[in-house]
Amino acid sequence: MDLIILNDGMYHLVPVTKQMMEGMSLVDKILINCFDLCDILSLKLTTYVDSINVHMMKDDSGIFCGCMCK
Repeated sequence: MDLIILNDGMYHLVPVTKQMMEGMSLVDKILINCFDLCDILSLKLTTYVDSINVHMMKDDSGIFCGCMCK
C-alpha cells in the first residue's frame, strides 16, 4: 500500500513502512481491508486543517490525498 502525498504541485507515492505502523495495535482475528487501514493511517499521520479543508502530514511532507491499494 502506498500513501498519495501532494507536495509542491507533484503527487508522490510513499510506501507504507513498519515505522509508520509503529504503535498501532491491530487484532489479527479482525480482517482489516486496505481502505480501513488507509483511514487509520490518516488519523495517525495527519492533522486536519479546517481553514483550507486538507489533511496535512504531521511531518510536514505535504498534503495527504489518500492511498493506493496494491
